[in-house]
Amino acid sequence: MAEPAVTLAAAERERRDIVTGEVMDEARLIRFVAGPGGVVVPDLARKLPGRGLWVAADRGSVETAAKKGLFARAAKAKVSAPPDLAPMVESLLKRRLLSGLGLARRAGDLTSGFEKVSAAITAGRAAWLIEASDGAADGRRKLWAKTRKQSPPTPMFGVFTAEELGLALGAENVIHTAFLAGRAADRWAQDAHRLSGFCPLLPESWREEP
Repeated sequence: MAEPAVTLAAAERERRDIVTGEVMDEARLIRFVAGPGGVVVPDLARKLPGRGLWVAADRGSVETAAKKGLFARAAKAKVSAPPDLAPMVESLLKRRLLSGLGLARRAGDLTSGFEKVSAAITAGRAAWLIEASDGAADGRRKLWAKTRKQSPPTPMFGVFTAEELGLALGAENVIHTAFLAGRAADRWAQDAHRLSGFCPLLPESWREEP
């Protein structure tokens, strides 16, 4: 009996990308609205008033929409997009992800420190391994090896420095963190996947590590 409601809910989460015309889940898109003066602004939380203008969550799509006037065409109004719109989206996503980590820590959904993170991975409780981008390679390699033993492997995130993580979590020298599996991790993962369209989730140098 609940099937129609599930189908409707799924349909409500689908929007059309103004660049390609493809209909896809909101989780793969960035919502924009026309702000004061008709300037397009990102609405990552999807809560700002106004008609939503949806673009696939990647740098190329946002740049194309801005350069080719696709926001104005979709809005059927005189709206403009700033030239730095894609970098703005990237910056806002990073800020949102850091804020999400802070909220997760206060809710008990994070664990930090090598031993605690290692235990969480071994127990299959880690939804994400979050490593400081400037942390030492030795501990990271050991934890990374543990993640690859999981099925499926625990994804790793290495965008933020130890200082940035420490500021978000209210601690010092935050190198190893695990986001524990649950709804909060699922919500955070949506923004992490959207960010991957704007910057790599792992530093290039890490890809050469064994």
